[in-house]
Amino acid sequence: MSYLADNWYWMVAAAGSGGALFWLNFKQGGGGTGISPQEAVMLMNREKAHIIDVGASDTFKAGHIRGARHIPLEQLTENAKGLPNSKQAALVVVCATGAQAGKAVKQLQQLGYERAQALKGGMRAWREAQLPTESAAA
Repeated sequence: MSYLADNWYWMVAAAGSGGALFWLNFKQGGGGTGISPQEAVMLMNREKAHIIDVGASDTFKAGHIRGARHIPLEQLTENAKGLPNSKQAALVVVCATGAQAGKAVKQLQQLGYERAQALKGGMRAWREAQLPTESAAA
C-alpha cells in the first residue's frame, strides 16, 4: 500500500499520457488503420487504385480527390453504382476525417473487396499534404 501512496504521481502521469495519446488518435480520425495520403498516391499511380468517397454529398461537392467516385456510406451495398466490377481491384476509401472510411472498408471487405483501405485522416489529411482536389458542379 505504501508503494501506491509513494508513487501516485507516476500513475497519474502514465494515465494522463495514455489519455493524451488516445485523444490524439481519436482527433485524427481513429487513424491506426489505413494508408497515408502519400501511400494512396503511390497506389493510385502503380495499381490504378479506385478512389471511393463515402462522405456526405455536400462535402463531396465542396472538394474531393480527382477522379473519386461518390458512394455515400449508407448506399454502400453489393449493387452500389460506382464500385469496380473486379473485387481484386485496389480501393482507397475516403471521407472527411477517416472515421466513416474505416466503417466503409469493413463493409467493402464483407462484400469481397479485400484490397479496400481507408485514407488515414481523410480529406483533411489529403489537403494538409497539399494534394490536388476538384469540386463538383452544384
